[in-house]
Amino acid sequence: MKENKILQACHEMKNGEILNKEKEEFPLYNATLYGDKVLTAKFSKRLSCAIKHLPLRVAFTYENSVEEAVQMGIAKDPTLVLNGEIFLEGLVQAEEITQKFLKIST
Repeated sequence: MKENKILQACHEMKNGEILNKEKEEFPLYNATLYGDKVLTAKFSKRLSCAIKHLPLRVAFTYENSVEEAVQMGIAKDPTLVLNGEIFLEGLVQAEEITQKFLKIST
């Protein structure tokens, strides 16, 4: 049963979905993934796996417009913007995602 919950947590995040939404005591971060649909989908799945166990909630949106990315100063595809600031650039490994989020959640 526990293994099934882990498998369910690692998934492509949907636009507007909140990771760990039932944990209302955790801080809520607003994340926007910029980039093409394939890379942002891969990144969101990697992200959900990497941070699902951390004491935080993350609300996801996607932005696939090149014009919007350029206006934000984004140079790499995909890029994660967290609470309005560029947070992670490129298709980084899950370990790097976890470490970066650990820094803000402690």
